[in-house]
Amino acid sequence: MPFSAILFIIFLSIFDISLCGDRDKPALITYPDVALNYVSCFQGLLFCPEAASLMLRNFCIYHIDAPGHELGADVISSDEPLLCVDDLADQVAEVLDFFGLREVMCMGVTAGAYILTLFAMKYKERVLGLILVSPICKGPSWTEWIYNKVLMNLLYFYGMCGLLKECLLQRYFSKELRCSIEGSESEVILTCRRLLDERQSLNVMRFLQAVNARRDLSEGLKNLQCKTLIFAGESSPFHAESIHMSTKMDSKICALVEVEACGSLVTEEHPNSMIVPIECFLMGFGFHRQPHFASSSSNGSSPASPSNHSIMSPELLSQESLGIKLKPIRTRVHVET
Repeated sequence: MPFSAILFIIFLSIFDISLCGDRDKPALITYPDVALNYVSCFQGLLFCPEAASLMLRNFCIYHIDAPGHELGADVISSDEPLLCVDDLADQVAEVLDFFGLREVMCMGVTAGAYILTLFAMKYKERVLGLILVSPICKGPSWTEWIYNKVLMNLLYFYGMCGLLKECLLQRYFSKELRCSIEGSESEVILTCRRLLDERQSLNVMRFLQAVNARRDLSEGLKNLQCKTLIFAGESSPFHAESIHMSTKMDSKICALVEVEACGSLVTEEHPNSMIVPIECFLMGFGFHRQPHFASSSSNGSSPASPSNHSIMSPELLSQESLGIKLKPIRTRVHVET
């Protein structure tokens, strides 16, 4: 790992928590998407030295995996009751209570972003800010509902089969990454395939079942009081819903960053595109990057501005976006191919 950290695995109820960093620092909660855990969902971002210096300098990271999605998980007993999205959001509150955390920063991807958004709506006083990657906020459309039912049948009868993995990869990544012109799959895709093989299919089915029964949060978004940064991959199947979510939130506290040629899993496909927006967002809370990484890198460019990967709108660096009155921004991140 490119950073020095302490990692603990703590078993709580029927899921575990992975801690990374100094517990005396403010808390950052992460929650991954369906069939992913913190390793397969956030390692691309946190393995970037610039992101590591920003996150580990300022936070102790509490990685929450959906029940049965942790490394080495056993199949959840059929005697265990099925959990709904409200139960999963309440479990996040249990984690905070267990560790004595009063207020946290949250980062979630797609289904995980929904769980953390619901948590923020139910426990407003406990959320400092939200960083949401390709989030969903509506109830499933009929098309998505039927599609998820098909996936659940595949999980039940065939497990983590090749067809199911292809469906999940389409959920996570852009066509540009999945269909490489060189003919060979990228390291990101190969790693994700390998990590999906480690999932217990029946546990994934339970999480997907909860997500497929979710309700529409749109009307409650306007009442959210925490500042929010939304990343929307333009090739994500949930791109339109992420944009919809940004329009439903209070325009004074929500900023939107669209990432070109990227699927839902921006944290793995184009993690460098997230560094500057997250840094600017966190500056509004008084968090700063470790000075060592603010200096010029060996290739002559500044890691604080990864311009070789993206072109950021100057608006994101405006005084309004860094302060209490964070204004809504429709920023596009152009990723060179």
